[in-house]
Amino acid sequence: MIAANDVRPGMIVEMDNGLYTCTDFQHVKPGKGGAFVKAKFKNFYTGSIADKTLRPEEKFHLVKIFKKNVSFLYQSQDNYVFMDSDSYEQVEVSRDKVGSATGFLKENDDVCLLSRDDTGEVMGVELPTAVNLTVTETDHGFKGNTVSGATKPATMETGLSILVPLFINVGDVLRVDTRTSEYIERA
Repeated sequence: MIAANDVRPGMIVEMDNGLYTCTDFQHVKPGKGGAFVKAKFKNFYTGSIADKTLRPEEKFHLVKIFKKNVSFLYQSQDNYVFMDSDSYEQVEVSRDKVGSATGFLKENDDVCLLSRDDTGEVMGVELPTAVNLTVTETDHGFKGNTVSGATKPATMETGLSILVPLFINVGDVLRVDTRTSEYIERA
């Protein structure tokens, strides 16, 4: 257990029947009255942000997350199969645990599998900050429409749809930011 005073950004705590990552922390000691803690928490699964005002003596269960390097092998119905790079053990992870990472996963890509220390339960997948994806479908750009930095939709090999500049064509390999799903550059 950890007191609200000891919670710091980056820590993952269990509260309100869910897992939350602390993103901002401030200990407030007003001139009148008792001290309190103002913190922002991001839901580990949904990404929603919650502002909390806490008493310093409130206790939370601190959750330790382990990262394991794995390779993505294939998708089997609603499960994604990963292989441990060291022991060659295969792990199946459900689609809801993989979350938005599904749009960036290609066979043989290396990712980190996040699991809880206390239960060993797989929590999710951590991607690199950028990946290379091939454009499989996009419209042709219109000549002369380049003054405003115009964009067009493009579908990547994983099914992910992003906005790209007009000069991008089918077959181009692009560097895509996994945090924002935005085009970075040609690879």
